[in-house]
Amino acid sequence: MNVYDWDDTIYRGDSTVGFVKYLWLHRPKTLINLPRTIWFGLLYVLHIVPKLTFKSNLYRMFRYVDDMEKVVEDYTSSYLDHVKNWYKEAQKEDDVVISASPEFLIQAFCKKVGIKTCMASVVDMHTGEYSGLNCHGEEKVRRYREVFNDTKIENFYSDSYSDTPLARIAENAYLVKGDNLLPWDKK
Repeated sequence: MNVYDWDDTIYRGDSTVGFVKYLWLHRPKTLINLPRTIWFGLLYVLHIVPKLTFKSNLYRMFRYVDDMEKVVEDYTSSYLDHVKNWYKEAQKEDDVVISASPEFLIQAFCKKVGIKTCMASVVDMHTGEYSGLNCHGEEKVRRYREVFNDTKIENFYSDSYSDTPLARIAENAYLVKGDNLLPWDKK
């Protein structure tokens, strides 16, 4: 089985950042939350609050979207061209995506691409509230093992060394830089 990160790995760019910008443009009422986002963004940059607190406050903007299912459908359909060609050529039926982005967003993309198994941060699309932890670092390993136990990961792909915990349990791991796949330094 092959396991992939999503943003900047299979998907060119950060799908969550793109989605936030899409909401600001297509649902301008979400801009009401911008001062809160800026405030908690500053606190996060200054290491006063953790990333989860920043993201939770950013996602509060979802409360101002009355038709979130439609917006997610429109956004994911509009940005399918961001799926990298190298992935399309390598895709297998049992691929797994594990991402820190909101699960509802990643699931919508994965469904369109034909990826059946996806794990991500559980965020309520209507309130922006988290259920559990941000699916990042060691949490990705915990979530993987929760579903697959000790099933071996043949190949793991990510753009970030923050995913080293998953890389360590894979037979082979690759660092994705643009369209280039580099060997992972598992130190």
